[in-house]
Amino acid sequence: MNGQEVIKIGVVSDTHGRPLPEQMLADFKTVDLIVHAGDLCSIRDLETLSCIKEVKAVFGNMDGEDIRSQLPEDVVFRCGNYSFGVYHGGGAPKQLLEKVRDHFKKKKLDAIIFGHSHEPMNEVVDGILFFNPGSPNDHFCASCCTYGVLDISEQGIQGRIIKVK
Repeated sequence: MNGQEVIKIGVVSDTHGRPLPEQMLADFKTVDLIVHAGDLCSIRDLETLSCIKEVKAVFGNMDGEDIRSQLPEDVVFRCGNYSFGVYHGGGAPKQLLEKVRDHFKKKKLDAIIFGHSHEPMNEVVDGILFFNPGSPNDHFCASCCTYGVLDISEQGIQGRIIKVK
């Protein structure tokens, strides 16, 4: 990375086979990589995103065998000078952060991307960015529909939660 270069990662989770927002699809055309943190519930979502950019994805607790047979439970990758972990999560919302942390406790990561709760989170805890993009199309349980973008530069990782209009 040179001093000015910024790598952008589009982040989404919990799409549950519902229509993907046009706003998000348009924004993802400007990123370098897309990450889906599970609960696709339709392989069609993965195909749609893969037509835009490279996708790193994991399965979630609601994904069927068709998706579980194609995707791992977690992914660890490097982008720029940073290491990322992706895992859907599970269980009660109050224990979600602890479960996600425990899942990667033996890995040295700069950021952990997760989903499950349908509620966005963009918070550094003990030097690790925990980033949950929420759900871009849950009009029933989520407080609002959201997705995210991570900007990676030599200065660090900056997360942005974007509300679907």
